[in-house]
Amino acid sequence: MKALNKEIKNKIIITIIIGLVCTVFFAVMFIQFRTIEETDITAIENMREAELRAAISEWKGKYEETIEQLEANQKLISEYTEKIEKNEEASELIDEDLKKSDIMLGKTDVYGEGVIITLSANGERQIKHYDLLDLINELRFAGAEAISINDIRVLSSTYITQPQENLTVIDGQRVSSPFVIKAIGNQTYLSSSLSLKDSGYIDKAKAVGIDAKLETGKKIKILKYNGELEIKYMKEGIN
Repeated sequence: MKALNKEIKNKIIITIIIGLVCTVFFAVMFIQFRTIEETDITAIENMREAELRAAISEWKGKYEETIEQLEANQKLISEYTEKIEKNEEASELIDEDLKKSDIMLGKTDVYGEGVIITLSANGERQIKHYDLLDLINELRFAGAEAISINDIRVLSSTYITQPQENLTVIDGQRVSSPFVIKAIGNQTYLSSSLSLKDSGYIDKAKAVGIDAKLETGKKIKILKYNGELEIKYMKEGIN
């Protein structure tokens, strides 16, 4: 945010400078044209040849000075314009990096292709917290870019516990069966990995009595993380 404010401040300063340069330039041009308009034509006709040549030479000198000033101002304006464009490009890159960071941190809603796995408990087997952890690890290993359980965003810092037999807690929020796990990533690769015969998660879940259903989708939506992201111990750099 400080970097963006600095960029905006630089743009304002550059704009003011360009305005002042343009004002000076037009003032010089106005003086030159005013001088020419106020020249007495009759006086010119009565001038001797030598005086006329001297006057023409003087006007020529002033004209050349004005042209030089114009070229200098145009060069200066071009330099400022280039700097402004670079600042705008830098600002766009910063905005893009911030968006990517927010997506990676789970601070924004996202959507994309992927899979949906629904796990339901039955009389044979209750779903344990480690069943969910195993599924999350397998999804990550298969390349999932975003994961949620019952619309609770799963981050690298997410903890899943089971303080009681039929109670599962995800980041302090209570959840219960059925568990709907969404994952965004290459849907073909994700579904193939989960559906491997005998060794895939779906077959292993069914083998222990868990009802597991796998679906694929093109526009799976995963909500942003609704908790507070807090860094307690990490510091930038290496001491």
